Parts: sequence; C-alpha cells; structure tokens
Amino acid sequence: MQKRGGAMNYRAIIFDLDGTLLDTLQDLALSVNTVLKKHGLEEHPQEAYRYFVGDGIDIMIQRAFPEPMTGKDQLKKLVDMVKSEYSHRWADHTVPYPGVPELLDYLEQKKIPKAIFSNKPHEFAVLTVETLLPHWSFVNIIGISPEMPRKPDPTGALVIAREMGFDTNKIVYLGDTDTDMQTAIKGGFFPAGALWGFRTAAELEAGGAGFLAETPGQIIELFRES
Repeated sequence: MQKRGGAMNYRAIIFDLDGTLLDTLQDLALSVNTVLKKHGLEEHPQEAYRYFVGDGIDIMIQRAFPEPMTGKDQLKKLVDMVKSEYSHRWADHTVPYPGVPELLDYLEQKKIPKAIFSNKPHEFAVLTVETLLPHWSFVNIIGISPEMPRKPDPTGALVIAREMGFDTNKIVYLGDTDTDMQTAIKGGFFPAGALWGFRTAAELEAGGAGFLAETPGQIIELFRES
C-alpha cells in the first residue's frame, strides 16, 4: 500500500466496476472471443483482455479486432454481436473480488456513502450490480449511454458528487486503470488505485494515483480519522 500526503478522512467513495468491485474478465473475454471465432479470427488469451477492457465496449472491440473490421458501420455490428454474447454469459464467471464484500460491509456500517461510475453500458452496469452486489446500497449506479460520456470524462462522477452532497476533494474515486485515475483528477476527486484489478502499479502511478491498495481492505485507511 502506498499513499501520498494529505488527510485520509474522506467522506464518500465512488467505485469503478469491472476490475475494481467485480472480476468480469473471463466473461468479457469469452464474449469477444466467441465473436472473433464466428468471423474466422484467432481468439486472444484471457490475459490480453486486461488491456482491451476499461474504456468502453467500442474501444475494447477496436483493440481486439483487426483495424479494417472496425470502421463505423462494421463497428456497430460487432458491438451488437458482442453485447448479444455478453447478455447470455455476463454472470457465468463474474464474482466480487475477495475482500470486496467486507469493504462494502464496513462502508455501510460507518454510513459512508458509496456509488458506482463505470464505462460499462448503463443497462449492464445496473443489472450487474443489482444481481451480483444485491446486499449493499449505492447512492447511484451510472454507466455510459448516449447522454453520459465515457471516462475519463468525469461527468458521471460529478453527478454522483452532487447527489452525495460533498465537495469532490472529500470523495475517493477507486479504479484499476489510468483511465480511472484521469477521471478522478479531472473531477477533483482523490485518485485511489486497485492493484487487485486489471492493470499494473506502474500504470496507476503514471496516471496520478494518490493511493495504491493491494487489497480492498486497505481502502479502509482512507476513511479512518487521523
């Protein structure tokens, strides 16, 4: 665990979803690989998807498919195909990371507001949380939609901050990619990096992380009064 100076008594937290609260990698990889196979293309190893995901489904597909196949019209068809595959298997292997339930329990016990802002399509984000994290309450769950730009645009997190009623510098934004760190910094949130997720400490540090946690339980340090 690493942190840089400043008080650690934050008042609320906004989570990324994939790679932070839930390990979604296998179901995402299987969905895209199925579509690759249908097009006669070589499938990618699951580990490759650590670097394909994180910036929305369009970007994931552009990273996974050959460039000639990801023009505007072709991309929409691929997005629809991947969404269809994912809709059939999104909960087959996806589970909360070890330690996440205990962290959420602590936050509820201490009445620390929590919410989710994800680059997952909004409908999937809500369905996933309601199904796989049903025992905890969230101020809001926001995914991307035509009305909500994808991270690192911090608009969704700023909407949540207004609902929480705290200045952004009193709110932790926790994620596992440099996109999440950029989102936090652009919105004035405290950027915390989840080392149990999809990316590396080096990426999170380069993205501006102010705190790196090896386990979800270490996030509690940010909410203990000094």
